[in-house]
Amino acid sequence: MPSDIDPISGFRLPLPNREDLDDAGKATYDRGTRPGATIMGLQGPAGIQLYTKAAPHSVALNQYLRFKAGISPYIREVAILTTAREMDSQFEWAAHEPEALKEGVPAAVVDAIKHRKSTAGLNEADATVIELGRQIWRTHKVTSELFARAKTLFGPNMLIDIVLLMGNYATTAALLATVDMQLHKGQEPLLPVP
Repeated sequence: MPSDIDPISGFRLPLPNREDLDDAGKATYDRGTRPGATIMGLQGPAGIQLYTKAAPHSVALNQYLRFKAGISPYIREVAILTTAREMDSQFEWAAHEPEALKEGVPAAVVDAIKHRKSTAGLNEADATVIELGRQIWRTHKVTSELFARAKTLFGPNMLIDIVLLMGNYATTAALLATVDMQLHKGQEPLLPVP
């Protein structure tokens, strides 16, 4: 572990003491320690959020996009994995690969995202979400053809929510990279990154 990593938080900042936080911070802390409320607990994005007053807003947006926007859990995880891969976010990938498999994303789709393989042969929805994320994060431009295909498949509202979900996870990847979030002790890296 790098020398600037706090051994308890797993990142470059120590976890604040709950009693030192304001009411909003205490609510964020309590959410991060509540079983099932987050995938990774306070050693993850919930711990980083203890350092910002924006936490309730970002949590609300994340919860809406993940669970209330009408994006199927399957497509949600394909979108998150695609973003994690394009951001080379080992921590996000390690948290969401098991979630994707649990939600029924086939290993072949996970493998295509993980190893940046062609989407040829994947079902249209999977291929479209993966290509959308790749164009957003690699070329920073979505082609008219891909946009039309995504709009036809998902409708304009769901398409925008899928992109917002990807943006939400890109923001998380930026936070994780900044604080050099480490995998939980004993957790093996699942993403091939340099």
